[in-house]
Parts: sequence; C-alpha cells; structure tokens
Amino acid sequence: MTLVAQLAAATVIDLEQPRRMGDPIAPVHAPGLVFGLHRRHEPGLGRRTSASGLICTPEHAGTHIDALSHQAEDLCMHGGVRVDAEVQTSTGFTVHGVETLPPLLRPGVLLDLPALRGGPLPPDELISVEELQAAAAASPTPVAPGSIVLVRTGYGAHWDDPQLYLRAPGIAREGSEWLAAEGVAAVGADNVVWDALERWDEVTESILPGHVVLLVRAGIPIVENLQLEALARAAPAAFTVVVLPLKYVGGTGSPVRPIAIVPSGGAP
Repeated sequence: MTLVAQLAAATVIDLEQPRRMGDPIAPVHAPGLVFGLHRRHEPGLGRRTSASGLICTPEHAGTHIDALSHQAEDLCMHGGVRVDAEVQTSTGFTVHGVETLPPLLRPGVLLDLPALRGGPLPPDELISVEELQAAAAASPTPVAPGSIVLVRTGYGAHWDDPQLYLRAPGIAREGSEWLAAEGVAAVGADNVVWDALERWDEVTESILPGHVVLLVRAGIPIVENLQLEALARAAPAAFTVVVLPLKYVGGTGSPVRPIAIVPSGGAP
C-alpha cells in the first residue's frame, strides 16, 4: 500500500485544545490569548468584502511546545550554553530558539493514568515514576528511544474549568528522569506545565524539576495543554504523533496543533 493510501485509510485525532480568551494558563505566563477583529465585513467598493483578526498571545499559552531556550539551570541552557547578552537578546535567543526544533513525526506512546487506576486522579498530585512505568507496561506500545510519550491525567477534559484544570496532577522529577534515560524524542501531557505547579524539588532545588531534567539536561522538548480524551477513547494499538512548531526565530516556545495518526487496523 502506498503512503498516500495508508494516510487515506488512517484516522487523524486532533490533540490541540481550542483557543479562546480566558483559557487556563500558568500564572507566570498570564494574561493569555487576546484576539480581536481589526478588519470587518462592511459595505464598500464592489461585492467582495474581507475580515481579518489580530492575535496577541504568550508563546506558552494553549497547546504549545517548549523550546530548549525556555529553561536554564544556574544560568546555563542545554549543552552548557551560558545565558549572556549575546545569547539572550531583546528580540529573542540566538541559541536554542524554537525555530531550531525540527518537525516531530514519531511513534507515540500513551500513558493513560485514569485507565490504569480505573478512575480519576485527585488534584495537585505528584505522579510517581513507578506509576508511569506501570502505565507503560499496560500500553500496547513500548516506551522506546525516539518515541513521543504522552501522559494522560484526565484533566484535559476540564479545559473549560480553569480553576480545576490548573490543579491537574504533574509528573514527579523521577518520572522525567526515567523518560530522559529512555531517550524519548519529546514528552507531553494534558496539564498546564508537565510538572505539578509550585511544587518545590529538593534535588534540583527548583520548582518544575521536569523542565530542568528534560529541557536543560536532556534536550527533550515538552508539549503542554494537550487534549488526550479522544485518543484515550480510541485506545489505538499504535499511532504516530505529529508536532509542527512555528518558526519564531529566537522564541522560547510555540503554539502547536499536534495530531495522532492511527493506521487502519491500529485499534485493538
């Protein structure tokens, strides 16, 4: 079967949350999306009219990917790149900007924690490495080098309730260390910052320790605010994840519209 025929027979599952003003956002990045029309359909010359809008948004609003310039440890980014005036400029980063992230087209692995537990996860919880490994053992697709691992907390279903959504569980540092050791290409979750918000980690001496482990130490990008409910319902035996960052030169992140491609016969 040709690639065109395979794609025509495949199922595409959208993994992006809708974007609206008032969506959940990490407090450090607030306010979020602002959108307004600056050109409207109005009577004028001829029969054709047009409209267009203006988008103002933080890089880290909505479903987005973190670039390697997003985080540093002791003012060093991934690969020992020191943050100085030549690297960090008023118009962005000259090293590790989001434009340096390649398009991601990789095998996907869903670690479905509500399915593992047989019910919802409580708010503000740290997800242990042991539980991630148990979810991986239950997955039909193994965590392997080069794969994209998506962690479902179930809180993507609460996107319309920002107060509850922002209390979603987050991955403990040890879980990020395990995934980094497995050599994954990227990770993602249906929560706001991958980690648990505002939870101090004694080992990295920081909050958001997964950002230190993955972005700084391992060079692994993070996709946040995913919508994983439809993917969980499909429960595919195998799927491919596609993530296409925008080429904001010098940016620390980018909005993305990730998809999962499930081949024909990919669901058990």
